[in-house]
Amino acid sequence: MQTTVTEENEYIPETAKLIRKEKMTKYETLFEFEFDNEQIRRAFDYNPGQFMQLSIFGIGEAPFSISSTPTRMGRLEFGIRRTGDVTEAIHDLELGDKIGLRGPYGNGFPMKKLRGKNILFVAGGIGLVPLRSVINYVADRRTQYGDVTIMYGACLPEERVFVNELENVWPKVPDFDVNQTVDECRETWQGNVGVVTTLFDKVDVDASDTVALICGPPVMYKFVVADLLKLGFGRDEILLSLERRMKCGIGKCAHCQVGHKLTCMDGPVFTYFEAERLVESI
Repeated sequence: MQTTVTEENEYIPETAKLIRKEKMTKYETLFEFEFDNEQIRRAFDYNPGQFMQLSIFGIGEAPFSISSTPTRMGRLEFGIRRTGDVTEAIHDLELGDKIGLRGPYGNGFPMKKLRGKNILFVAGGIGLVPLRSVINYVADRRTQYGDVTIMYGACLPEERVFVNELENVWPKVPDFDVNQTVDECRETWQGNVGVVTTLFDKVDVDASDTVALICGPPVMYKFVVADLLKLGFGRDEILLSLERRMKCGIGKCAHCQVGHKLTCMDGPVFTYFEAERLVESI
C-alpha cells in the first residue's frame, strides 16, 4: 500500500493543492486535493474506510476519513465539517492553495471479503462521508458484489450530504436500493420522517447473505446494532467505523485508545464482535 510519509520522518506530510471545493450543507464542504509529487499522485492507493492527516501549515493537523474511492485514480476527496481551528482554515482555502497530507492510516473495510455479498449501508449525518468511498467502490466494481441497500438519515433535509448521489446517481446503479429519512419534517420533504432505524420496515434485507456497514453519531450505533441482531445478523457481519476516535494515525499519542485497541491502527473499522469487547467503544 502506498503511503505518503517519508522513511526519514513519518510525521512529515506531502504537499497537495486544492483543485475542487463543493459546498454540501451550511457546515459541510467536499474538498478534492491533488499531490504535488507526480510520482505519488500516480501510485497512491488506499482502502475505503481509511483516513488521512490533513495539515494547515502554521495552524495544525487533524484526521479525516477519505470520501473518494480508489477505483477513480487521481481523486482524493474529503467531506469536512466546519468545527474548529483546522477545519475553519480548510474551509477558507481557495483553489490552488497548499496543504499537507500524510497517510493513509487505519485498516479500512475488507473489500475482498465482501465480494459476492449483499451489502447494507446504514449512515447517519456525516457518517456517509467514509461510507461513500465504499458505495462508489462497489458501484464501480458492480459485478463483484451483490445487492446494495442504503439507509441514510439526517436531522433535517438541508443537512443531508451528497444529495445528488443519493437522489440522482446511486438509485440508477443496478440493484441499488436507496432509502432516506429525516428526523424533522419540512414542507418540501416528501420522504420518510423518523430516525434511521425506522427505515428497517421499508427495506427487504436477507441477513443470511448480507454484511452491514455502519457509520454515524455514536448514539445511533446502539439502536442500529440492536435491530440488525434482531434481523439475524451475526456479530462478525456487522462492521462499524469508529472514525471519530482517530488522532495521530501511527499509534504514538494513544489519544484514540479504546480498551486494549488503538483506533488509528487497529481500526477505525471493527466488527461488532470486536467492538462490544472494547471499553466504551460505542
